[in-house]
Amino acid sequence: MTGGPSLARKLAGFGLLGLGLLGLVLPILQGILFLALGLFILRDQYDWAREGMAKLRARWPRQVEGVEAMEGRLVAWSRRQAERVKRLLS
Repeated sequence: MTGGPSLARKLAGFGLLGLGLLGLVLPILQGILFLALGLFILRDQYDWAREGMAKLRARWPRQVEGVEAMEGRLVAWSRRQAERVKRLLS
């Protein structure tokens, strides 16, 4: 999925990066997980996030592919739901 410069996407990505940084010092949060999700969301908008994702892909290729496949399914599902709503309203 190619993400445009969406404010909501940027807020979500930077929010997850912030939670990731907190998680590195707080034992309650999974810091690495939140950092990875933040990079995943921001990968289409920033070169540094794309480079970070490349490092994650090199380390955990199957997991990154799984998350990308899940994102594709979610995007397809949301488009189907949007079409369904349009049909209902027209």
